[in-house]
Amino acid sequence: MYALIWSGFAQAQQPPAAPPGIEEQTRKNAASPCLEPLPLVSLDEYQGPFQKAVGALGRALERKSASPSHYKPGTLLCSLEPKDKFTLFFHDAFDPLSFLSAGFYAGLDQAQNRDPTFGQGAEGYARRYGVSFATQTSFRFFSDFAYPTIFSEDPRYYRLAHGGAQKRLLHAVEHTFVAHRDNGKHMFNFSEWMGAATAVAVSDGLHPGNEHGFGPAAKWASFAVVTDMGLDVLREFWPEIARKLKMPFREKQKPQTAPQSPAF
Repeated sequence: MYALIWSGFAQAQQPPAAPPGIEEQTRKNAASPCLEPLPLVSLDEYQGPFQKAVGALGRALERKSASPSHYKPGTLLCSLEPKDKFTLFFHDAFDPLSFLSAGFYAGLDQAQNRDPTFGQGAEGYARRYGVSFATQTSFRFFSDFAYPTIFSEDPRYYRLAHGGAQKRLLHAVEHTFVAHRDNGKHMFNFSEWMGAATAVAVSDGLHPGNEHGFGPAAKWASFAVVTDMGLDVLREFWPEIARKLKMPFREKQKPQTAPQSPAF
């Protein structure tokens, strides 16, 4: 299935970068009165410590973030078409950080000897790496594309970006249960929970030597949901973190007022 997906979308490209130092603007969608944000900033615009690692993390977080507070009250951000949701899944699944994440979890499984039928050594790690990557790709496929398309759900996280830290933290945690429809209204976050459950089912099928049943499945599904919850918290506070690290960030700037000519 993933080979077919890869071949069909191998030409998908990253969105063009917004020029540094330019005030954020929005453009009208020709088909609707909604507004679309500018593309992600470029990795080359960040020159701070651990440039590539921090820049890649910032792009990964921003890819699934929406900030309606940047616009006029009541303005509706453009929803994602099915092809846009697939593109979101594609970039999430094949981001360099995704390969690193799969390697990290495969290392943990190797250290814990999860699924002893895989064995140890390089061969055992390679098998665990493949299963780890397939599992997380399945989760992203169903939570970013398949279920959001079926339920007309927006897979992005909508920042609150104002109020106290506790209020914003609760807002981020709430997204685990409450998502946005494509029309801007609220709904239960089916994609998160059903995506996690489906990914666990895929993982069980690829791990013949693991303990099966409701208990272990619930444990791993909960782990996936809690991990996503933590990422939403990071997305909520990423603007402050980005400014602290002197990273370029897509935030609305105050309009510049042209100097007035002196009266004669």
